[in-house]
Amino acid sequence: MTIPNSIGKRIVRAYLLFSLGCTVLFAIAAAVVVEGIEVKLVDERLMEVAAWATPRHIGKLSVEMPAGLSFHHGGDIPISLRNLPEGIHEIDVDGVGLHVYASQNSAGPYVVIDHESDYVKVELAVYSMLGLGFLGFIGMSVFLGRYVASSVVTPIVALSTAVSERQQDLPLQGSDDELGILARAFAGHTSELQQFLDRERFFTGDVSHELRTPLTVISGAAEILMMEGRGNPAIHAPAERIYRAARDATDSVTILLLLARSPELIEAEIIQAADVVRDEVARYQALVVDKPVSLEFAGGTDFAVRAPRRLVAAVVGNLIKNGCAYTPAGTVSVSLENHAVIVSDTGKGLPDAVQAMLKGDDGPTELRGSEGTGLGLALVKRICRYLDATLEVSSGARHGTVFRIEFKPV
Repeated sequence: MTIPNSIGKRIVRAYLLFSLGCTVLFAIAAAVVVEGIEVKLVDERLMEVAAWATPRHIGKLSVEMPAGLSFHHGGDIPISLRNLPEGIHEIDVDGVGLHVYASQNSAGPYVVIDHESDYVKVELAVYSMLGLGFLGFIGMSVFLGRYVASSVVTPIVALSTAVSERQQDLPLQGSDDELGILARAFAGHTSELQQFLDRERFFTGDVSHELRTPLTVISGAAEILMMEGRGNPAIHAPAERIYRAARDATDSVTILLLLARSPELIEAEIIQAADVVRDEVARYQALVVDKPVSLEFAGGTDFAVRAPRRLVAAVVGNLIKNGCAYTPAGTVSVSLENHAVIVSDTGKGLPDAVQAMLKGDDGPTELRGSEGTGLGLALVKRICRYLDATLEVSSGARHGTVFRIEFKPV
């Protein structure tokens, strides 16, 4: 995996910028030193020679110059060097570089000439060494930056890979540096989370198993009351409500038992979304029989889903029940679109706290069952996470509530 702004690249850039800064400062200092040496060895030397030679020339004494230096006065000054302003000059004459000090005294103008070829070679050698040192320093900084980045980033990548793959034994736990501390902290935190998840799974499974027996008894008793009270509405209607509530509770217990198991342990099948939606719409028509509400399947493009049918039916059914329960009048519609199931209603909308809970945001925690926040919507959120499906909700008092569940393509 390529990371655009990885730690390794930042380390290399930091080393490179540091080396560039140090090299520039060193180059400036070296240039100042070289120029200072030039002034000391050449310019001041020419002025010292001039100070020694001019009095001797005026006194008509012999002026013998060291090798490489020459003194010219008045008409002896070469034509190319005449009329120079007073001071130090660097002049090329016939391809030969010269350092010339021009001045004048009571006897007229004079020049002191120094052939700079030897010094130029030394200066060129110095600057060449500086250039090579610059390139070497840059190359060394890049190499060192890569080495440091590799030694730091590679263990971090290995640790992150192990964490993302949920490996039991994380690497670097035996290291005594900061990475070892980080690895041990990850291992401890992961162990705590795993223990918490195991306890939650076992608790959910145990409670669900314990509830199945009394729910079965309640359902059986309700069926008997319904049969005996067929001619007596005062008995049949409450018995039917008890039976329906017990059946819904049994369905929730079954779903909780499925969710308590690891996803890889549940056999998934390829099902058609339209078949599940039609069955759930038909199943919950009884909820709107005595209300000015219509429950309909609006159609759409069918698609396949690889998942346990019970879980897909539960997530669609719970959304339908929620819409029917909290829509006083209007329509509850289920449609298919772009590999998604959309359940919409014309009800009063969800409270802000419920929307925050469904979206995973921090919001008000004071929720009341009358606001549609029961086990159904919590199961919808949990099932979507279990199936790796995306849940989106849009709700308002004026336009009702729209749930959109997008499934992964098969």
